[in-house]
Amino acid sequence: MDALTSLFAGFETALTPINLLWALIGVTLGTLVGVLPGIGPALTVALLLPVTAKLPAVSAFIMFAGIYYGGMFGGSTTSILLNTPGESASIITALEGNKMARKGRAAAALATAAIGSFVAGTIGTLLLTFAAPAIAEIAVQIPPTAKFALILLAFVTISATFGGSPLRGLISLAFGLAIGLVGTDLQSGQARFTLGFPELLDGIDFVTVVIGLFAIGETLFVATRLRKDKGNVIKLQGNASMTREDWRRSWWPWLRGTALGFPFGAIPAGGAEIPTFLSYTLEKKLSKHPEEFGEGAIEGVAGPEAANNASAAGVLVPLLTLGLPTSATAAILLAAFQQYGLQPGPLLFVTNGDLVWGLIASLYIGNFMLLLLNLPLAPVWAKLLNIPRPFLYAGILVFSTVGVYSLNNSVFDLVLLAIFGVIGYGMRRFDFPVTPAIIGVILGPTAENFFRTAMQQSNGDYSVFVTQPSSAFILVIVLLALVVPPILRARARRRGA
Repeated sequence: MDALTSLFAGFETALTPINLLWALIGVTLGTLVGVLPGIGPALTVALLLPVTAKLPAVSAFIMFAGIYYGGMFGGSTTSILLNTPGESASIITALEGNKMARKGRAAAALATAAIGSFVAGTIGTLLLTFAAPAIAEIAVQIPPTAKFALILLAFVTISATFGGSPLRGLISLAFGLAIGLVGTDLQSGQARFTLGFPELLDGIDFVTVVIGLFAIGETLFVATRLRKDKGNVIKLQGNASMTREDWRRSWWPWLRGTALGFPFGAIPAGGAEIPTFLSYTLEKKLSKHPEEFGEGAIEGVAGPEAANNASAAGVLVPLLTLGLPTSATAAILLAAFQQYGLQPGPLLFVTNGDLVWGLIASLYIGNFMLLLLNLPLAPVWAKLLNIPRPFLYAGILVFSTVGVYSLNNSVFDLVLLAIFGVIGYGMRRFDFPVTPAIIGVILGPTAENFFRTAMQQSNGDYSVFVTQPSSAFILVIVLLALVVPPILRARARRRGA
């Protein structure tokens, strides 16, 4: 009942005219960037961090939440009409949805994706409403040793999840941790990794790092691979709509996809890739029309899209209750919290309850807005795919530069932005995932703080991490996450040989 009372108070915050306007702006921007290939919610939120620094925190996060959910909705349009998944979680949607579009069923594919996203997003937000406070109450009692072990688990599993190589993920993480250590050590007062530059004594602004690695790096990467043709965009005739048979075949995949997606998103280092593939496999086994899979089965769009959006709601559980991001967008949202001087975690529900519950309430509102935007306006969103990509990325480059300069009016920040942009391009060029680096920059100082607190409480006794049951259990999982996958891959190679 406390959760319901708090949620109603959150609706009072979210339903004010100004916050409704920010929610509408957020979902519209989110759908827009989801439709445009190569531009996702993580990049958009990163670009808006300098712009929203002067906004009230509640309004800013309501807009960010709209962008986050909207990006999930809009991503299906690109996958279905252009056969270009904006992220790995949309691969299955592109596989089946584009085949449906080529058969003249683009409207049905877009409709089942949009309605499935609404169903999964609403159920996922409902689960978030009741799960987050319960987890927050437990999280208050977690000792610093276990909190450090949890962050270590997130480091290891996120590095292994993003990208094709766990080793590249760990190297990216190490780079991010090194950047996070730049500046003055608050405990000893010593300068670390400043290279003699006084501008680095306060550390490197995470906004500069995020925009450099994400926005500038992506712009340079696209510029080196830009093709003159626009791709084969399938035209959409009429609004997104479904027949009665489509509804009958989509309902259970929506619910099963939601049941798979939310838990994977809520697990620290979960993500949306695994549940979407599991949903696709499950629907193929349960379908009465297995011969249609690979040729345009509607269940192959409905289930994975629901899993994708349910995991998006699940990702907010560890972010809000433990301060652990499990996706690229969640990492940027964590940076946004820190920009406002807030630290997500169990105490956030006590110290900033109006912000948390206003954010959760806005998810319900934004989800409903997205359904109204995506079904009747599907032809409008489809036309955005014809915008020349050079114009888009030139705009991103200008917006990034102006945004970073406006933070401190510093040319030194622009030099750093260019350096991180080149590094971000190199990471994409050689297939190093960017997300572990971002999470290392943001969570590195927090992990160091928990480690030092644990050491102070134990008078410098390192064995406290093993003798404390919860931290010992988590460290065992970390060890297994490092050791088991290479062993399994080695055995698979031997069998193949």
